[in-house]
Amino acid sequence: MIEKLDKDMIEAMKAHDKDRLTVIRMVKAALKQEQIDHKKEINDDLLIDVVNKQIKMRKDSITEFEKAGRNDLVEKTQEEINVLLTYLPEQLSNEEVEKIINDIFEEIKPEGMKDMGKVMGLAQSQLKGKADMKEVSTIIRSKLQ
Repeated sequence: MIEKLDKDMIEAMKAHDKDRLTVIRMVKAALKQEQIDHKKEINDDLLIDVVNKQIKMRKDSITEFEKAGRNDLVEKTQEEINVLLTYLPEQLSNEEVEKIINDIFEEIKPEGMKDMGKVMGLAQSQLKGKADMKEVSTIIRSKLQ
């Protein structure tokens, strides 16, 4: 995935695709910053974490832009998210996510909201990078209540 990021950066430079190049450079800078701040090795797992953080930031921005009526910025930010999504593993469908969560519930047998941490911990280990963890959390909360 790291190699794909580097290849895509070169392709974006050659194609003079400034928007895509900007997003790729932001990801590379965030990767480097994570490596320096937390003394982590740059690998695919770190890339997935960084890309997920970048997507979350942009989704929050879209919410704010929609409140302000700035549709031009909503579209631009959505395009950035689309570029970022190419660096994540294939996203699971809602049915697949539900099945995994049901399997986790069978394994842990939670007794209420007090077991939310146990369920989320296991869900995160199985679904990280493959599903939106905010949605996973919402599904788990609804099942626990």
